[in-house]
Amino acid sequence: MSPTGGRKTQKSSHREGTDKVSELLAMSKKELKRLEVIQRIEEKNMKQREAARILKITVRHVKRLLRAYRRSGAEGLVSKRRGKPSNNRLKAEVKQQAIDLIYGHYYDFGPTLAHEKLTEKHGLKLSIETVRQLMITEGIWKPKKAKKLVVHQMRERRACLGELVQLDGSPHPWFEERGETCNLLVFIDDATGRLLELYFTPGETTFSYFAATERYLTRYGKPVAFYSDKNSIFKVNIKNALTGSGMTQFGRAMKELDIEIICANTPQAKGRVERIMQVLQDRLVKEMRLRDISNIAAANEYLAEFITDYNARFAVQPRSLHNAHRSLGAKEDLARVFTLQEQRILSKNLTLQYKNVVYQIQTSRPSYAMRKAQVTVCENNQRKIEILYKGQPLAYTVYQKQQRQAEVVSSKAIDHKLKKPHKPGKDHPWRRYGHHISGKSITKVAHYEPTASSD
Repeated sequence: MSPTGGRKTQKSSHREGTDKVSELLAMSKKELKRLEVIQRIEEKNMKQREAARILKITVRHVKRLLRAYRRSGAEGLVSKRRGKPSNNRLKAEVKQQAIDLIYGHYYDFGPTLAHEKLTEKHGLKLSIETVRQLMITEGIWKPKKAKKLVVHQMRERRACLGELVQLDGSPHPWFEERGETCNLLVFIDDATGRLLELYFTPGETTFSYFAATERYLTRYGKPVAFYSDKNSIFKVNIKNALTGSGMTQFGRAMKELDIEIICANTPQAKGRVERIMQVLQDRLVKEMRLRDISNIAAANEYLAEFITDYNARFAVQPRSLHNAHRSLGAKEDLARVFTLQEQRILSKNLTLQYKNVVYQIQTSRPSYAMRKAQVTVCENNQRKIEILYKGQPLAYTVYQKQQRQAEVVSSKAIDHKLKKPHKPGKDHPWRRYGHHISGKSITKVAHYEPTASSD
C-alpha cells in the first residue's frame, strides 16, 4: 500500500470517529426512561396505556413521543429547551435595579426584611428566595450553617390573650452610632405572639419597669400573670435573707394588683421573648435607621407604629377568643402602687429614718397616739417622698440629713449609675507632683512638700 493510500485510510477513519462522536446525545434520566419505554412500544412489547401509566403521562402524550421517535429517533425525545434561558427568568434591568437598591439602602438587611422593603417602598415584585439568591451571589448575605440541634421540652402556647405575658429587657446599641446605648423593655403575649408593649429607657431599673407596666395596664388592663427571668427586679435572689418582706418592689406592686409573677428557670423556658428580642435587634434597628431616629423620645413615639405593623405580620390566632385581661379597680391608684415602698416604725418623738434622712411627723393629735406606729414610706421616680399611715398621707418635715453612705446597686444598673471619671485640668495642682509620663519616657518630679504656713 502506498503512503498516500495510507494517509487516505487514516483520514477516513478519523471522519468515521467524528461521526460517531456527533451521534452521542446528552439525555437526562427522565428522557432515557422514555426512550426505553417508547422502544418497547415500537417492538410491540408494551401497550400505550401501560406506557402512560409507567411514565405518569397521558396516552395522548405517549402518541406524540412515539411520532417524534419514529421521525427523529432518540433525538426526538430530547427537550428542545435544553441550553436555552428560561422564559420565566428575571429581567436583567429588574435584577440590576434590585441589586442597586440593596447596595444603596439595605446592605446589612436580611433577605426577608430586604424583600419587604423592595416590595413596599420600590414596588419590585420579587420572591423572598429570588432576593436571597441575589444577595448570596453578590456576597451581601452569607447563609448560616445549621446549628447543632438541642432538644428542649416543648411548651404549648396559652389558650387566650392576657393569660401569660412574657417580659424582658435588652441593653443594645439600638440607635447604632447615631445615639447612646439604651434598654428596650418588651411585653409579648404568650398565646398570640403579639407585641403588647415596647418601651425604651436609659437603664433596666425598677422605675423603668414601673413606667412600662403602667403604660401596659392603662392600655390593656391586668393580665393573669407575668413571665420573667430571675432578675433581681422580679425576684429576691439572696438565700435565707434575715430582713425584708421576701418580695422585690416590683413583686410587691404586682401583688397589690393581683398579678402573679412567674420566674423562668432557664432562658429556653421563656424562648418566645428571647427570640423576639433577636428579631427586634435586627428589624427594629433598621427601621429606626431608615427614619433617622436617634434618641429615646423619638423612638418611643415611633414604637406604636412598629407594634401595629409587626402584629399584622406575625401575630397568630389564639385557641380561645376570651380576653383574660381584667379592668383596673377604682381604688387601684397606679401612681401610688408604682412607688418604692418601705415600712418604718415611728419613734417616741415621731421620727423615722429613710435613706439617711430623718423625717419628723407633723400632727395635731397627741404624740403618744402615734408612738411605735407603723407607717409606709413611698418614693416615686422623681424622688418625692410620701409617708402613709393607714393609707392616708402624713405631713412631715426633714429633721436631719445624714451623710451619704455606700449604695447597693444591681449588676444591670452599674452602667446607668456609673458616671464618667473627672479628668483634672492641665493646671491642676495634682500635676505638680508624682511621676509625670511623657511619651515613652518617665521623668521623676519632686514630691510636693507643704510649707510651714500650709495647713
